[in-house]
Amino acid sequence: MADRHLGEQLVERKAVTEEQLGEALARQRMHGGRLGNNLVACGFLSEEELDAFFHQVPLSPKSLDETGLDFSFVFDLAMKHAAQLGSFSLGQLSDGLKLPVTLIEPVLEEMRKKHYLEVKGASSLTKASWTFTVSEKGKGYATELRSACRYAGPAPVTLDAYRRQVEQQTIKSIMVGQEAVSEAFRELIVGSEMLSRLGPAISSGRSIFLYGPPGNGKTTVAEAIGELLPDHIYIPHALLVGGEIINLYDPVSHRLAPAEEASEEKVDRRWLHIRRPVIMVGGEFTLDMLNLDFNPIAKFYQGSLQLKANNGLFIVDDFGRQQMDPQNLLNRWIVPLERRTDFLSLHTGMKFEIPFDQLVIFSTNIEPEELVDEAFLRRIRYKIMIDHPSLDEYEQIFRRVCSSNGIEFREEVFEHLLENYYDRLDVRLNACHPRDIVDHLIDDAHYRGEPPLMTVGAIADAWKSYFVTGSDRT
Repeated sequence: MADRHLGEQLVERKAVTEEQLGEALARQRMHGGRLGNNLVACGFLSEEELDAFFHQVPLSPKSLDETGLDFSFVFDLAMKHAAQLGSFSLGQLSDGLKLPVTLIEPVLEEMRKKHYLEVKGASSLTKASWTFTVSEKGKGYATELRSACRYAGPAPVTLDAYRRQVEQQTIKSIMVGQEAVSEAFRELIVGSEMLSRLGPAISSGRSIFLYGPPGNGKTTVAEAIGELLPDHIYIPHALLVGGEIINLYDPVSHRLAPAEEASEEKVDRRWLHIRRPVIMVGGEFTLDMLNLDFNPIAKFYQGSLQLKANNGLFIVDDFGRQQMDPQNLLNRWIVPLERRTDFLSLHTGMKFEIPFDQLVIFSTNIEPEELVDEAFLRRIRYKIMIDHPSLDEYEQIFRRVCSSNGIEFREEVFEHLLENYYDRLDVRLNACHPRDIVDHLIDDAHYRGEPPLMTVGAIADAWKSYFVTGSDRT
């Protein structure tokens, strides 16, 4: 489905013909791979042309028609901004709406004709220097508007415009090489065999199932993948769907990227330049979080989690520990994971389609067979086990943790730890143990007002505080 939409965009932009798209899709069905790679293999596009398509920026609209917004909608939104500002200039109103001054001027003129605004002052004859205030009539109209919807942020973009942008910056277009993967995991102790499995999984843009015993780095690996995602993307401040506003930008989930200038025209300010998003949920995750959140007082929506995660990474940590049957989540996502499209509903009953373009990582310490059936596991392309570290890996982790905390690593104390605790008590090595044991050393030393040292006594105290008698024997 997503590849067909991409192909339609390429045809619309006259980058390829319908016939060429058909040939590339036929080749894809036979040989697999991404549509773009098949178009290049067929000789219909060059690598440079394909890369340029996946890195397009939303350009500033030249007319109100190009925004997809009705004049009346922009007028009402501008009135709410004006009432909120009280006293303002044309430029300030333009900045609030994130629309060009040339598009706001006729809206402002209409406000004056309706006697909603008054000119308070001017330093010259040009409208750019005029200062406006909202009249009593205008304040009354703005109050009516706010009772219907209190949204007074940047002008939204249409659902069609959002779909096109998501398709252009799809997670499936990312290219992650061996060097980038090695660099991303440089601070972690991860074997070459594990990296050789993680690399293709990340580069594929497909779902990943991380499983294995607790405390061995599944969450850390998932977070490292998020840092590895290349490129920056554009997301809108808000969407307009069926006359309703959905606030999409979330400063908690979305990290702004450096401003980027388009080659010929300025970027549409209704869009934000961000790093590919990383959304992580754990035991608090519920199915309701996958629905739009309607505020009955403000009367507009907050975007759902999968909407905020588009073009990025969605991590379901501690999968199976949520207060819901895992099968319910799998049933909810089985179609989106396969077709890369999802459906959301407004409180009015209107249902609409959105892209489901994200790399989903399920992380769990429960055996996969206990959580999901074989049919679902088939739809997860990559299943990667994160196991207990080897003795050599455990020592490397311990040395690195000591070094990062300014503690001298003492070989004889480390050997004592292995022989008198791990071996004697038959405790499995866990990747999280070095960090937690050293944290205990530091806490105890700070309490005593002494520098933290790796001694036999300190290790003994840390072990007694950290482990419950008889636990962690597997």
